[in-house]
Amino acid sequence: MDESTADAVLTAFRARTLPKVEWTHEAHLAVCWGWLHDHEVDETVDDLRAAIRSYNEVTGTANTETSGYHETLTRYYVEAVAQFVDQPLSAVLSSPTCTRDAPILHWSRELLFSAEARAKWVESDLATLPWAKSGAAVPA
Repeated sequence: MDESTADAVLTAFRARTLPKVEWTHEAHLAVCWGWLHDHEVDETVDDLRAAIRSYNEVTGTANTETSGYHETLTRYYVEAVAQFVDQPLSAVLSSPTCTRDAPILHWSRELLFSAEARAKWVESDLATLPWAKSGAAVPA
């Protein structure tokens, strides 16, 4: 995915017209990267929380304790992408911290996929996040 494709994905996502099949991991990262160009991290998380929930509803994905929006994963990826916001999208897409499996290095599967982690930020239980200062987790 290049920057022009990312812009089109962001535009379609914001309009809730992005086909569900195109809402891939890379699309999530591109939307986050695009959003961070105009907003701070906390504002991006707040905006994406509402936007993803709304997008899910439009595309028939239920936001429940086991599906749909996931707060901890959203905040994780916003923070991960924020490390590259001034770089090309390719830096985000090739970063080890932005892979689909990266969060599982920091959280146990049980915690990461719990209803609690889906509903609110939970601190990592396996390893400190790479961007955390002094071993602190990302604030809620």
